[in-house]
Amino acid sequence: MKIYILNGPNLNMLGVREPEHYGSTTYRDLLDMIERHCQEAGVEAICKQSNHEGDLVDWIQEAYFENADGIVINPGAYTHTSVALLDALKAVRLPAVEVHISKVEEREAFRQISYLRAACIKTISGHGVGGYLEAVDLLIAHANRNGKDSQ
Repeated sequence: MKIYILNGPNLNMLGVREPEHYGSTTYRDLLDMIERHCQEAGVEAICKQSNHEGDLVDWIQEAYFENADGIVINPGAYTHTSVALLDALKAVRLPAVEVHISKVEEREAFRQISYLRAACIKTISGHGVGGYLEAVDLLIAHANRNGKDSQ
């Protein structure tokens, strides 16, 4: 099983950026945590981060062409602005889970809008960096229900 884990703008600044919202875990720590979890689950994790919307669109399409089984995406600020990311997710029709480290529903009004949610099987918000692991587990369970083996 192969899962793409895509991170949008400013997520490379974890541990530095607004620790009151995002905690003190660094981006490198997050990647190590995800890779360890996926390895234990027998899942290949393809982790990528960009501050550029087009890179994220390209990687969503790459996930399709590389026969990925799902996508975990934290689109950062593009959550609230990007029809392009929504269209890319709808085009590839891979199961996707939207992840937000902070509890966006308790933050600014503009953060209440998610364009991507319509193309995702679930949104995980406010569970800290552990939300990524929940998303991976959810995609594994989804694949198992649909006859795909996680090994």
